[in-house]
Amino acid sequence: MREPLPRLHAVTDERVARRPDLAALAEALAAEAGSDLAFHARGHELSGLEHFDLATRLSGFPPSRLFVNDRLDVALACGASGVQLGAASLDPEDARRLETGWWIGKSVHTRAEAEAAHTAGADYLLVGPVFPTATHPTRDPLEPATLSAIVALGLPVIAIGGIAPGRAAPLRAAGVYGVAAIRVFWDTVDGPDAARLLRQELDQ
Repeated sequence: MREPLPRLHAVTDERVARRPDLAALAEALAAEAGSDLAFHARGHELSGLEHFDLATRLSGFPPSRLFVNDRLDVALACGASGVQLGAASLDPEDARRLETGWWIGKSVHTRAEAEAAHTAGADYLLVGPVFPTATHPTRDPLEPATLSAIVALGLPVIAIGGIAPGRAAPLRAAGVYGVAAIRVFWDTVDGPDAARLLRQELDQ
């Protein structure tokens, strides 16, 4: 039986992956959030070796868990707990043939994409952006009605985009299961404090 899906998802990008203090930051986040934290080894421009190295480093802070974005070969090699699939990735049902124990998520931005991911067998949905975000400055945030319709599909929803302390409580009230972010966890000196505050809001 799988462990519960983590509610906090600390996502990397190429810049974070190459930070010399990555291990210290990850250790501090894991100490605060424990098993409620998933590290996402992600970096579209990373080589296969760089992605493997990133995933290996992020797997060293139990009871936090490792998720790998897109690179299913890396996820298999590193014993990841889950994978996050993008638009160009395998369908969830195909990914499940590789490892039945994975949490398999799908990144979606519309209700139609969410419905397709649900039909294809995703375990959870990464949905966003829910707030304006510097990561995708030209993409409008989801309308509340769209987010509600996605939540109503019944899969756990992890919200991403502009996540910061003070913003998780209304998302939780709307039925969102958890939150994901890059900057709030990795780009501030108080990333662990942000993790603690976000957990408190999700507990409400």
